[in-house]
Amino acid sequence: MRLSILCLFAGVLAACESAPSTYSYAPGIETAATPDAFATSPSPVSVAAPAGMVLVPGGVTQIGSAEGLDAEKPVIWARIAPFFIDESPVTVAEFRKFVQATGYKTQAETFGDGGVFSEENRGWTLVKGACWHHPQGPDAPPAPDNHPVTQVSWNDATAYATWAKKRLPSELEWEHAARNGRNDQTLYSFGNDLVENGKPRANTWNGIFPEKNANTDGFRTTSPVGYFGKTPLGLTDMTGNVWEWCTDWRMNYGDLVAGKPAPTSGDEKAMRGGSFLCEPSWCHGYRVSGRSFSTPETGLMHVGFRCVRSVQ
Repeated sequence: MRLSILCLFAGVLAACESAPSTYSYAPGIETAATPDAFATSPSPVSVAAPAGMVLVPGGVTQIGSAEGLDAEKPVIWARIAPFFIDESPVTVAEFRKFVQATGYKTQAETFGDGGVFSEENRGWTLVKGACWHHPQGPDAPPAPDNHPVTQVSWNDATAYATWAKKRLPSELEWEHAARNGRNDQTLYSFGNDLVENGKPRANTWNGIFPEKNANTDGFRTTSPVGYFGKTPLGLTDMTGNVWEWCTDWRMNYGDLVAGKPAPTSGDEKAMRGGSFLCEPSWCHGYRVSGRSFSTPETGLMHVGFRCVRSVQ
């Protein structure tokens, strides 16, 4: 009898030791090194999305890419609860409503300048007066209302999201949405090809950066949100146009499956989606797994954001 009990205990212990571990990353998000660590997927929900938002179904999705840059490795897996996400990046017109309602002053306006890339000089500079309504400076044309707002810092984006009763997405939520809520394995949210039947499907740099921009997509800077169509999930501008702020501090994926908590402080915040300045020879950031980072007070002419809201 004693031998049977010992054998049973040993079997249970071995099963526990071999069971893959899962880790809590944030409310509604768990991570693991392998997909089989999750016994079930999140339960489906049937609820109408708020105006201008899309319901992202819950699921288990790959995060990162074995073929990507070091920041995209190691590949991990995440179990993500359903959430709502803005169909498009926040536009200039939408941000203006926020400013008019609150009197908010962006950090670029407070600092008196913003980061602007010059094709002519092939480099970045701080331009006096560059801000959300004139992202290339006061001597350049104003930002069109239907373009994504830029020259907004992470802090500015967070302030807008709070006002709108939303929040910024986590990187893992963003990639889950980019993979269409069903763990698509394509390079981009819409497929594997940037050009289909001779027509560009995203706003990116066309040529070799920074030497030449052939501008075959028709836009040297931002483009109207939705101009290049929607992903299978119903989102726009998940590939190129502007980088999008995420809520996370810069982190290493390996830490998330080693039992280490997500960082609560740091020097840089995460961004996703790539921009009109990206091209594969130096920045293939508009892939679904692409990542970039910047300090939370920084405003740049190619960085914007979109918001999410938890499903209650």
